[in-house]
Amino acid sequence: MVEDAIRTGKPLLIEIGTEELPIHAVDELSKAFFDAIVKGLESRSFGVGVVQHGKGRRAFCSPRRLAVYLPWVTSSQPTLNSESLGPAVSVGLDANGDPTPALLGFAAKNGVKVVDLGRMQTDKGERFICRTTRPGQPLSVLLPEIVNEALKSLPIPKPMRWGDHEYSFVRPAHWLVMLHGSEIVDGEALGLKSGRKSRGHRFMHPQPVHLADADSYLDAMRASNVLADPAERRQRIRDEVARVASETGGVPRLDDALLNEIANLTEWPVAIACTFEREFLAVPPEALVTTMETNQKFVPVFDAAGKLTQHFIGIANIDSKDPGEISKGYERVIRPRFADAKFFWDADLKTPLAGYQEQLKTVTYQQALGSLWDKSVRVAELARIIANRVGVDAGAATRAASLSKCDLLTRMVGEFPELQGVMGRYYANHHGESQDVAQALDSYYQPRFGGDAIAAGRVGQVLAVAERLDTLAGIFAVGMKPGGNKDPFALRRAALGLGRTLIEARMEIDLRGSLVEALELLPDSALASGLKPGKDGKLPVLNAGQRRAILVDELYDFVLDRLRGYYADQGFDNAQFEAVLAVQPRSLADFDRRLRAVAEFGRRPEAVSLAAANKRVANILRKQAEEVGAPAIGHVVDPVHFEADAERDLADALASARRETAESLDTGDYAAVLARLSQLQAPVDTFFESVLVNADNPAVRANRLALLGQLKAQFSAIADIALL
Repeated sequence: MVEDAIRTGKPLLIEIGTEELPIHAVDELSKAFFDAIVKGLESRSFGVGVVQHGKGRRAFCSPRRLAVYLPWVTSSQPTLNSESLGPAVSVGLDANGDPTPALLGFAAKNGVKVVDLGRMQTDKGERFICRTTRPGQPLSVLLPEIVNEALKSLPIPKPMRWGDHEYSFVRPAHWLVMLHGSEIVDGEALGLKSGRKSRGHRFMHPQPVHLADADSYLDAMRASNVLADPAERRQRIRDEVARVASETGGVPRLDDALLNEIANLTEWPVAIACTFEREFLAVPPEALVTTMETNQKFVPVFDAAGKLTQHFIGIANIDSKDPGEISKGYERVIRPRFADAKFFWDADLKTPLAGYQEQLKTVTYQQALGSLWDKSVRVAELARIIANRVGVDAGAATRAASLSKCDLLTRMVGEFPELQGVMGRYYANHHGESQDVAQALDSYYQPRFGGDAIAAGRVGQVLAVAERLDTLAGIFAVGMKPGGNKDPFALRRAALGLGRTLIEARMEIDLRGSLVEALELLPDSALASGLKPGKDGKLPVLNAGQRRAILVDELYDFVLDRLRGYYADQGFDNAQFEAVLAVQPRSLADFDRRLRAVAEFGRRPEAVSLAAANKRVANILRKQAEEVGAPAIGHVVDPVHFEADAERDLADALASARRETAESLDTGDYAAVLARLSQLQAPVDTFFESVLVNADNPAVRANRLALLGQLKAQFSAIADIALL
């Protein structure tokens, strides 16, 4: 009963107060602090409840605080009873009954005297045993240690120092709260002594906030104009933005990224209606929106048709008595940024995109791969080749490729790099380029991020493929392929974008062949620059052709490996992926059709039996090939050597299936082919039940192996079903 009383649980609150935290770090730090506190408590055997009295454990945060609330934490560790077996009695005592060094060492190791050791009968005879009881330590003793460990474990790349002490943290720390129920847990962290005094809003409630107990935290903070719950703060921002937007009659654009940034900038968010001069609407809206969202954290407002209006919404961190003055301040801040954007736009329009081509020669893309002009030339040639293969206007594709890097030299993109492509489209439209070319200059960057669509038009899709082929081939060739977390040229994203575009746009091009063409356009000097010394310190002796052959295999594997996750997200399993990969489809569009057919086949009742049969066939044929040095696939089946009806039935079934699936195989209707092949289950099962493949007669054995070779070839025309 005494231990039960000591082990009773109460709510726990820990809050560390700081100067304003970096907005992009608040959420990560909050989660890491919460996880570290919970881990520290659980690893020391404190009971940590998930929900108590309707309240769950939570991580709270704001720009000036990180807090952890746990609804139930025990007051102490449990009593720990332990047993440790020592040496056998016959080993622990000598002939005179005195302790041997083995027994003395065992007692010393456990911190007890020999006379305190007990004895225990085991299946290996009587042994000494040390039984200890260690009372659990109270939370009040161990919590400061847990908090300090948690603070040291936080992901802080560049900790700050302040004052004349050795403490460091992401920002200077000013107060520390540690409450277990209504009791203060005495301790120290970052040079601060714990208490029950928090702090409210910096301006609206600067005085200390008395916390009666852990459960009153949120209410006390709210009363002092701090919304410590990030979910509540985000909802207030949404509500405030909707309120102000309704007054303007417009539709606000508040995505999750901007919402998170605003929430991590404010403790008491209040929306403020603002406007800007209509003349700025002549600037492409993407430039204005980028300025509002990225640079100023303002919310743009659109009309019902999706057109940007002159209204925007700022989020103040104070409930001002004169919001009009705040509005004027926000408008004063945005005006020079918009003026700059308008100046850039007007100045850029004086030069057509093609006018920047010569300047591309002065901008280095990569030392061994030349300038942006050199890259544009290579991409244009690849675009021409690909366009002709897929029936797209090759002139438009090469024109788009030749202009694709020009907007990088404009004033607008120089100021707003995230607008590359977008501004290319605007400038191309303004100077009379075709709609296909203009659209391609923007859309070829797609997909820009996870979940983004591929390029919209066919010219853009061709350019997207050509651009990524050149990037992958070039950077691999110079020996800068990604490793670990390092991927400075975003090659993983480029490979996934290439794969998705080829698949989702149904572009029937030979991936290996296209990689070869991309590598052939690279200068031999670039291929040589990527060679790495071997273990002997010498560079391998490879000519350009040999180097390209090695790189093609590496690039093909790299692209396909990026597609594993892409298909896993769609519900395909790795065995299905490997089954298709084993036959090395020519195009990724063809790979996709095969994979979907294999997945559909896998849902059929015959799939398990046929997959097992294919695996058995593969093992038999592999063993035969190892013995005689030649595979059985391709050998002619001679009915003269049939000795059983099962052989004849399987041969007839295979012949029928081959005739009936020929057209579907030619048209790529792999689902229909596998549906027909699933009907082979019965003759295949009968064959293995009644026929001995390794017959004594060599001719009969060879004929049966050839028959199995035909069976394997039939399925392998789609995928290696044995891998299922």
